[in-house]
Amino acid sequence: MHPGKVYLIPSFLHEAGTTVIPAYVLDAVKNCSVFFVEQEKTARRFLKKIWREMVIDDYQWFPIHKAEAEVKNQFLQLLKAGHTIGIISEAGCPGIADPGQLLVQAAQEHRYTIQPLVGPSAILLALMASGMNGQLFQFNGYLPIDGNERRKKIKALEADSQKSGCTHIFIETPYRNNQMLADLLQQCSAETRICVAVDITAPTEKIITLPVKKWKQEQIDLHKRPAIFLLQFTH
Repeated sequence: MHPGKVYLIPSFLHEAGTTVIPAYVLDAVKNCSVFFVEQEKTARRFLKKIWREMVIDDYQWFPIHKAEAEVKNQFLQLLKAGHTIGIISEAGCPGIADPGQLLVQAAQEHRYTIQPLVGPSAILLALMASGMNGQLFQFNGYLPIDGNERRKKIKALEADSQKSGCTHIFIETPYRNNQMLADLLQQCSAETRICVAVDITAPTEKIITLPVKKWKQEQIDLHKRPAIFLLQFTH
């Protein structure tokens, strides 16, 4: 019996961006018999886009979000039985700001082979195009929902960036993006640089870095558009 193996399969960030998926990802998909996915509907649609002839119902599907302990046990049992498993994130790279990380951790603990595959990461693509510090950076996930707490967090991130030179990266629920940008412009110093990376890999992609004082002269509507925000203090 072959030992189980895990492929970390990147998915596109936008449905128009299928060309960003390298050809060898399809080879890995064809080796899998089981998929653990963040959202089954999205993952199925993604796989049909890159492999039109795929018979979806020939494979086992498990959602990562539900019943974490139970899902982890199923995952390990399938690996023990010799299955090759693909983990697919909702968008981008599994294990990066993604619940699939818990399954990867379990596979590492049991010494199974894990092969990460090259593909789009919104976090890294935004950082690459931002012109900000790529030697020292931190992804902070979502900032607090409460307005006062969010504004405090922004001030704390700016203070840390001033001290360390760190680029701080974070995200927001798309329908709150405009409020996030407004809070950044209100709370940060005039020279602090803010990058907004929106619709990455889509035809409408925009990645803009400006100091706060120049952002205040811009007009951009981020409502319901997937976006990454980056902040770096500048003297």
